[in-house]
Amino acid sequence: MGKAAVVILLKVLMILLSTAWLSLWLLKPTNLWTRKWKAAESSARNTVFGYYGLDFTVYTFPVIAVAMIGLVYLKLQSWGQRNRQIRSSTAAFSNPLVTSSLVGILSGVEILSVFLFILFLAWTFYTRISHDFTKLTPMESLKLDLWQLKFLRVATRFGLLAEACLALLLLPILRELAVFHILGIQFEASVRYHIWLGTAMICFATFHGASTLFIWGVSHYIQDEITKWQRTGRIYLAGEITLVVGLVMWITSLPQIRRKRFEIFYYMHHLYIIFLVFFLLHAGDRHFYMIFAGVFLFCLDKLLRILQSWPQTHILSARLYPCKVVELILPKDTGLKYTPTSITFMKIPSISRFQWHSFSITSSSTIDHHTMSVLVKCDGRWTTSLYDNIRAQLDSDADKMKPIPVAIEGPYGPSSLTFLRYDNLLLVAGGIGITPFLSILHEIPATQGNGSSRYRLPSRIQLIYVVKKSQYIGLLQSASSLLQNHPSNKCHLKLKVFVTQEKQCGATLGEMLNEASQVQSVHFGLKGPIYAIHGPQSLYWTAALAGIASITFLVFLICFNHIFVPSGKNTSGHHSSKQAVSSKMKAPKEKSPSWVADILIISSFIISLACTSLVAIVLRWRRLKKEEVPLVSLKEEKVQQLSSIETKGVVEEEHEVHFGGRPNLKDEFSKFLNETNGSDIGVLVSGPETMKETVASLCQQKSGCFQIGNKEKKPYLSFHALTFTL
Repeated sequence: MGKAAVVILLKVLMILLSTAWLSLWLLKPTNLWTRKWKAAESSARNTVFGYYGLDFTVYTFPVIAVAMIGLVYLKLQSWGQRNRQIRSSTAAFSNPLVTSSLVGILSGVEILSVFLFILFLAWTFYTRISHDFTKLTPMESLKLDLWQLKFLRVATRFGLLAEACLALLLLPILRELAVFHILGIQFEASVRYHIWLGTAMICFATFHGASTLFIWGVSHYIQDEITKWQRTGRIYLAGEITLVVGLVMWITSLPQIRRKRFEIFYYMHHLYIIFLVFFLLHAGDRHFYMIFAGVFLFCLDKLLRILQSWPQTHILSARLYPCKVVELILPKDTGLKYTPTSITFMKIPSISRFQWHSFSITSSSTIDHHTMSVLVKCDGRWTTSLYDNIRAQLDSDADKMKPIPVAIEGPYGPSSLTFLRYDNLLLVAGGIGITPFLSILHEIPATQGNGSSRYRLPSRIQLIYVVKKSQYIGLLQSASSLLQNHPSNKCHLKLKVFVTQEKQCGATLGEMLNEASQVQSVHFGLKGPIYAIHGPQSLYWTAALAGIASITFLVFLICFNHIFVPSGKNTSGHHSSKQAVSSKMKAPKEKSPSWVADILIISSFIISLACTSLVAIVLRWRRLKKEEVPLVSLKEEKVQQLSSIETKGVVEEEHEVHFGGRPNLKDEFSKFLNETNGSDIGVLVSGPETMKETVASLCQQKSGCFQIGNKEKKPYLSFHALTFTL
């Protein structure tokens, strides 16, 4: 009961902090907030805290605090079995509501969130521009007509809309400090929110910059203003650099470039460092605090991931499938636990020193205590190089085999066994999309062997697997023991395979799995000790590191500003209190350039990251020293077991193999619904986007979650799309 109360308390605290932070954005455009906030800043200026510390605490720290509390919240809930899915009228909003090839699959919650965000942008723009037009005053430096002045104000307010998008831009792509993970949204699924926000930000910023340049052009001031690096106020040249860098990043991230020239996208996206620095110089410290929460968490997250991937490990063995798929066996620490459908990020320095690629984990940490396996489909430059490198090892002598070092980030995945929420499971996979489902199939034997009553397996699991060639069926070989459906099994698994580009009759699934003997295995000759994959730092320690970084940043920021920024205090003692406050508000801006405060923010941030890195390195070193792996015995025993998997027993004949066409998913769904008699069904799909859209439409049509009031029990289909390629 105590643990449940703590979880509820943490949830309430996160809601309150999030509400307070969102309220700041709603109130900031109003005159009420402007008056109150200026008074608060002038009051804080006399204290040690200063307005710099006040801005950080009010604008930035609430999001950091939510991330820290969320990590503790996830830790308390991790690996616990949640109750079965409860039907409610609100459950329908998490299911697909719109399926389109243009915008993808959208749920009711996503549509509502997008609508509220657009409403917030409209509110911000209207409030700002209406106030500007009522108090429109000519600019002394620029002699503009009335329409030019109004258009310039509109352009300026579009810059604030870009700022609002930038405040949320980096939050969806966090991995260790994942704020979206608290909402049950995994990193690979939340990447599209990052894409939406980035596109909106670039659109607003482009209008902001192009319109400003247009006004300068028609008023013949463009040559004077475009290269100006003024002492105070907005630094225009920094803004122009920010816009150009942002456009380069956005253009190179378009699908046409990202999918065909991934290297260009990857390297150009690292220009975000230049983008953020020049945005700070352009917008100033007060505006930067509004978006600093995402920047702070992203940089800290990046730092923790770099340390997590050190030191490098090595591939223990590999299996080459005829369908040009490689299974990699990696060493894992026995204490590392992860849930099915988790993903990991891999870098192989011998192929590329900087590129990271994500892959679904196919093994179960409950069964495989010493190793972790991933499947890699070789259809790109990076993956093809990996395949060719391993294949070349087959022709070399055992003594001449070169070990392949790899760096690993992750695993990242759900905090609990989410597939156990449902009475029945319907899995739909296409091609290499089978990989996340293999982890589920491997987890089931361990789960049904667990005597704890909290584990309740789905009574029926049906896997629909669509492939172009029968060679892909060999990927199911490792799950052949579960396909036998022994009477002792607590759940019933049925497999339906559809081979679309081959015509063949009479072959059973067991016969086709036996043909998987063509798989070639490579055992790398490793000498000396190697390090195992330890995974991310403990959630408690990650939350503590975030707290250390934020406190260190605040302390150094306050110290630097009191040392390097003039206080503006009046020593004569004859001014009135009103004049003193006015002097204190203006002195720093008059006596030091506006970019000085920006440099102090960057310096404080670098120092805080350095201090946090030192603590994280110590924790990492102690963990590695305490849990070093016995490598020789692992290589000789466990790898041999995993790389020599054979199909034992006879696979049940009830499994179906169809040739020569795609499945009629509508009929397959109807048959499964009739067999389960209106129970709660979890529908998981992994494969091409067209397959996901088809399955989403069927879930939308056949789910009875809107018919709660009916006495007849209708089926409830909960849709989940799994993405493992980014």
